[in-house]
Amino acid sequence: MSKLGNIGARLYRGEVGYDFIGKRKIWYGISILITITAIVGLAVRGLNMGIEFSGGAVFTAKTSVSTSQVQSQAESAAGGHQAVVQKLGGGSVRIQISGLDTKQAVPVQEELAKDLNIPVKDVNTQLVGPSWGEEIANKAWLGLGIFMVLVVLYLAIAFEWRMALAALIALIHDLTITVGVYALVGFEVTPGTVIGLLTILGYSLYDTVVVFDSLKEASKDLTKQTRFTYSEIANRSINSTLVRSINTTVVALLPVAGLLFVGGGFLGAGMLNDISLALFVGLAAGAYSSIFIATPLVADLKNREPQMKALAKRVKAKRAAAAAKEASQEDTEESAPAPADAADGAAVVGPRHQPASRNRGRGRPSGKRR
Repeated sequence: MSKLGNIGARLYRGEVGYDFIGKRKIWYGISILITITAIVGLAVRGLNMGIEFSGGAVFTAKTSVSTSQVQSQAESAAGGHQAVVQKLGGGSVRIQISGLDTKQAVPVQEELAKDLNIPVKDVNTQLVGPSWGEEIANKAWLGLGIFMVLVVLYLAIAFEWRMALAALIALIHDLTITVGVYALVGFEVTPGTVIGLLTILGYSLYDTVVVFDSLKEASKDLTKQTRFTYSEIANRSINSTLVRSINTTVVALLPVAGLLFVGGGFLGAGMLNDISLALFVGLAAGAYSSIFIATPLVADLKNREPQMKALAKRVKAKRAAAAAKEASQEDTEESAPAPADAADGAAVVGPRHQPASRNRGRGRPSGKRR
């Protein structure tokens, strides 16, 4: 943990860092590939809409029969309609059969009681009309649209329109991946799924705003200096918030993973899968998009501005001049004559100049000066 903290401090100070912006084309390619896979899965398999959206009947009964056998008996009693069976606590099962109306539900209830060898009154029946599910779907779309509009307005006012556009693209990216995973896995879409989707949008936006806030602070009066370009400042902002994003994402994923794998997988509480899968996939996708999608998109949009292009040219010219000066100094040092070796092998530091007065009078008997 101390090493991780040390790395985080060095990332924050800019002493070390990874070039996220420079490799943005790789991240764009990965995101496009994942998004296309999600869209293809959604188009081919479609979403397994829950009974709350499609309408039908829900039967609850207490039995010791296995879920697979109950599913087979329920589909047979419903005349071929697909049945979804979930194990509940206390030995009860929940049977969902879409497309059943009131007249069809009564014979299915009686047949289920007969197959499960229990009284008819012990099979609890609940009918859900398709109009109610359509109303829920319309309200969910309306809420999602209002959320998106408010997000764009807030980011455009608090930061700038480029950041608002990048955040909107990142949110659509997260939504598409999450819905695509639902289609590929075949999990049922329920009102809990809608709640999970709205929750992950807020979480994804939180990570993105943290990076944007750091970028906004670091890019103040950027055009007045010639040390860094906008892309380099954006890259430093990502690195300075990287450890925080990783920590918050891991801490959030751990309890969600417990709901998904332990609650839904081992304990058999299938209703937890509705919200936990949306949260798990959305949190991971949101952390990815805030680092690899949103900020690189902002850098691409900002680099198209004339003042940022001029800044990049000034920075490049200054660095070229500094490199030329350094190369000139190295050439001067290499062209200087090497010092001669002394008789004993030691290098002579420099020529020794003897005063002229010390050589006068040498060779005369008296040595006196005349």
